[in-house]
Amino acid sequence: MSRRAATGTRAAQAAGSSGQGRHGRAAVREDLARLGRRPRKRLGQHFLVDTNIARRIVDLAALDGTQRVVEIGPGLGALTEFVVARAREIWLVEVDTMLAARLRDAYASAPHVHVVEADVLQVDWVQLLGPGDPAVVIANLPYNIGTAVLAALLLQGRCFSRMVLMLQREVAQRLRAQPGSRTYGALSVHTQFAADVRAGFRVRPGAFLPPPKVESEVVIIEPSHAPPTGVADSARFHRLVTAVFSQRRKQLVNSVRSLCHEPLRVLTEAGIDPSRRPETLTLEEFAALTNAWIRHAGVA
Repeated sequence: MSRRAATGTRAAQAAGSSGQGRHGRAAVREDLARLGRRPRKRLGQHFLVDTNIARRIVDLAALDGTQRVVEIGPGLGALTEFVVARAREIWLVEVDTMLAARLRDAYASAPHVHVVEADVLQVDWVQLLGPGDPAVVIANLPYNIGTAVLAALLLQGRCFSRMVLMLQREVAQRLRAQPGSRTYGALSVHTQFAADVRAGFRVRPGAFLPPPKVESEVVIIEPSHAPPTGVADSARFHRLVTAVFSQRRKQLVNSVRSLCHEPLRVLTEAGIDPSRRPETLTLEEFAALTNAWIRHAGVA
């Protein structure tokens, strides 16, 4: 038996023996009742109850049994059951103590499954994953921390080859927004500087228990191992983007003034009309502006 086949068999046995694999609405209600639990608003818990959606999310990860995988917030395991049979090794990061214990019991006989009880925003990914191939991340992220988790993942982007994330649809739109659009902003630029972002598919509120008040969207994010534009200092790039978008209604000549003593000179050097506003600049223009600032402007 191949290693991949053995992994799938162990995972299937573990799922079957623990009640995993039952993720319809009624089954999720029964599991929560058995645990004496209700979805915790503080943790942003909306449990996925649509098996077809779960399967589609995992399919986007393009797993073939050779990858290392991180699942963030596995909860009752709606995504997990489709991942464990396709991953070489998997880390399940769950902050809820009771749900983490349930996952440990469910996959006790699957040695390639590691349950990590932790706040995802406190995880050191380099230490957790150790040496080896970059991992694939799969997650149904709580809306209240979705952008913070994404920022933390991108900060250690070399640890990951692909992220398949379910986010609030409004956030997903901002991630892939283009210059000049209403949703284009600092989040768009920061993310696209660090990764390639592609749309997956929309998810209606009815796919969850309890249903959220907004729609969700699955996105595919592939971290870049080198910035897509030539920037002399990435930290300065991010500082500039944050600063100008904090005053997005102002012309650049005014918003750049908070960063340097000669904004008109810097903008001219970068080849950018000083009367433009930040939401009109491309990634390449932000890079040119950053480099001009570094060469000719004093730090305010």
